[in-house]
Amino acid sequence: MKLVMFDIDGTLTQTDQADEECFVQALREVFGFSDIDTDWAGYPHCSDSGILETLFQMRFGRSPLPTEISMFQARFVSLLIASTIVQPLNPIAGARDFLLSLTSSSALAVSLASGAWECSARLKLASTGLDFPQIPAAFSDDAHAREAIMRLSLVRAAQSRSRVSFDAVIYVGDGVWDARAARNLGFRFIGISHEPARVEGLYAEGAQHVFADYLDTDSFMAVLREFNHVA
Repeated sequence: MKLVMFDIDGTLTQTDQADEECFVQALREVFGFSDIDTDWAGYPHCSDSGILETLFQMRFGRSPLPTEISMFQARFVSLLIASTIVQPLNPIAGARDFLLSLTSSSALAVSLASGAWECSARLKLASTGLDFPQIPAAFSDDAHAREAIMRLSLVRAAQSRSRVSFDAVIYVGDGVWDARAARNLGFRFIGISHEPARVEGLYAEGAQHVFADYLDTDSFMAVLREFNHVA
């Protein structure tokens, strides 16, 4: 059995822009942070908790307190909810049907590994019709580092299937940090993007294949069948 592990923002949901705008606004409103560098690839850990940790260390020389994190999360989620009222969120084309086909497969297991906090990730999944609570998942609440989040997602997926390991692990993501984390862990990687520059960047970081969306299910499944063992 193979495990297909998915990122969420930009991979399953078209939420990158709304997420970034609400995140930056919440930083400004809650902590007074301005002039935020939104090149997330330049942060030590590209995750909600990792970015907040980095900003606090840079500006205050300390980690955020649990109460500060909770306060920020509450404002961030409220801004996301308000944003979805103005501009509803959408899934990446074909994502729901593709996830349904994978979850019904006896040869494939599915999990989620997102750099978002669970509170915002669940909101975005529910808003786009992709909230599958039965799918094992790990989020930014669990760790700052993408690799640690992915490892925990793997453990939870294995536990849900009463397995010790999988024949192969394939990570599906849209960011260069996704590709790098997959490479660091020895996972295979499939990119999701329709933007030429990002597609080029994903291939440069080791993506074996990059798809614009999930509409060509047959081609995507054929690629999954190619991965017969862990790299």
